[in-house]
Amino acid sequence: MKLSLSVRIAESFRDKTKTTLSFDQIVQLAKKNSYHAICMRASVAGIHTPAERIIQMHSILDEKGLKVSMVTGDFAIPQNNEHGPDALRNITPYLDLARNFDCELLRISMKKEEDITWAQRASDEAAERGIRLAHQCHTRSLFETVQGSLDILQRVNRHNFGIIYEPANLEACGQDYGLDTIRAFAPYMFNVYVQNQRANPQGTDGLDTWTAGTFRFDHIPLHDPGGIDWQRVFDGLTAVGYEGYVTVHQALAEIMEPPEAAKVSAEFLRSVGRFEI
Repeated sequence: MKLSLSVRIAESFRDKTKTTLSFDQIVQLAKKNSYHAICMRASVAGIHTPAERIIQMHSILDEKGLKVSMVTGDFAIPQNNEHGPDALRNITPYLDLARNFDCELLRISMKKEEDITWAQRASDEAAERGIRLAHQCHTRSLFETVQGSLDILQRVNRHNFGIIYEPANLEACGQDYGLDTIRAFAPYMFNVYVQNQRANPQGTDGLDTWTAGTFRFDHIPLHDPGGIDWQRVFDGLTAVGYEGYVTVHQALAEIMEPPEAAKVSAEFLRSVGRFEI
């Protein structure tokens, strides 16, 4: 497996439009802590960013020996609002963005039945350019439940359309995230997101779900006990032979400073998973 650092590590949980660190600072953190890639989001670069700047950023990453593991091209997709699926209706600029980063994975959003046809069309256009599309396991989307996710994956039925396995959102929706789920997702698993939480009825944060009501929780660092069972997760990933990116996706800025978060997250993940040097 390969380790990726999301620029979300410098975002606020409540504000996905900006980061507390510059692009150069995030790159330095990734390089210093031996990540293999950056997971790019619109808070740093998206379809609104001039192509010349994207090419410049890619050159900087290339010089540092870092890849872009995945691109999320606008704010609506991570905000998970009603405009999230709009990208499927005009996927070309998102594919251009991914190509300018020499990245072959693009995150998308789906919320309604009608999005299935658009996902098929977008996948077909993406396939022509050697790019894959992936949807995160996410609350208030067509990918809330394990069975619902599998149903959509099978109905879209494109070889370059898959899923971002993310155990915390599965837990929020009352779903099992262990070996059975990992095995079911394995043929479609294009990326893995990791973030931690401790379920708490009086928790400081909450997520509304279509499946299980409101899930309240506290944000905790990856290595803190009482949250996601990471040994179970990585045992499952090893069992199915997953060799792709594992992305530190958590907005940790309100828990610890990004430099510390990047460091301790990488150290912890290497202690529970088998990562390339």
